[in-house]
Amino acid sequence: MLHDLNCHVYNWQEWKVKEMTKRYMERLVGRYCKIVTKEPGEERANVVTGTLEDVDYKDGFILVDSPQGLGCLRIDTIIAIKPGNKHRLETKKSADDEAAVGIGTLIVFIALILVAAVAASVIMQTAENLQQRAYAVGKQTIRDVSSGIKVISVTGYANENKTKIDYLAIAIAPRAGSYDIDLNKTLLYLQLNDFSVLSLNLSSKANHVPEGGVFNTLDHSLLNATNFGVISIHDRDDSIIKTNSLSNTDQAILIVNLTAVLPTTSGLLPGEILEGKLVPDVGSSGIFVVQSPNAYKYRVCDL
Repeated sequence: MLHDLNCHVYNWQEWKVKEMTKRYMERLVGRYCKIVTKEPGEERANVVTGTLEDVDYKDGFILVDSPQGLGCLRIDTIIAIKPGNKHRLETKKSADDEAAVGIGTLIVFIALILVAAVAASVIMQTAENLQQRAYAVGKQTIRDVSSGIKVISVTGYANENKTKIDYLAIAIAPRAGSYDIDLNKTLLYLQLNDFSVLSLNLSSKANHVPEGGVFNTLDHSLLNATNFGVISIHDRDDSIIKTNSLSNTDQAILIVNLTAVLPTTSGLLPGEILEGKLVPDVGSSGIFVVQSPNAYKYRVCDL
């Protein structure tokens, strides 16, 4: 009788515990929980967090919606279950995500700064190069516009019989405000029946005119079909003789041997028209057009 009573009390207590557990589990349905499970024979327990969706006492499992997905846990493996704070976990996760996003944003920002710095450096270098080129082009343009040779006069020297002109004396000077002109780089173009190009013979230079006159100053043997000579008329620093440079205040005379330049006629015949152009390395050219007189009163004649 006593044994039956004890069994009845034990069964009643077990039923009471199950009822309390069932009610507790039912209150947790729909809530975020922390569930500790331990499989038989295992030493370590596992922890699962998620929303308790349903409890199936008939089949003995619970349905949990965890971050890994929807899954089932056997009731007989559960050793502890406790409601948790999902908001706290999500807040922590959100903070971690924001920190990760912040670091990524910082990296992107630094990359943008570096790209902008490189682009700015390239732009500055390009602007500097363009400025230097513009300065060089502007300087060259100023030299081309302001510099040049002007032809003051052209004088002819006839032969003894006064039948043709054998030599030309071309008086030249720099244009106003001109840079120095290198006569060694200056070319003389002559055109009659043919086209000739002459340059300075460095061995045919003089710094004064002797008593014999302009046309007897230079050695005629050095004046040929491709070379002209130069006589310095006004040259304070002697730059024409020393460096072949025609300075701003200088004046000079170029001597041309027409008997060599015009071999067919051995000179400029009466009435013929000769066109010429002095082309310096920098600046505008000096152009002249002369006509030989029909008759020569003197051996020296202005053309």
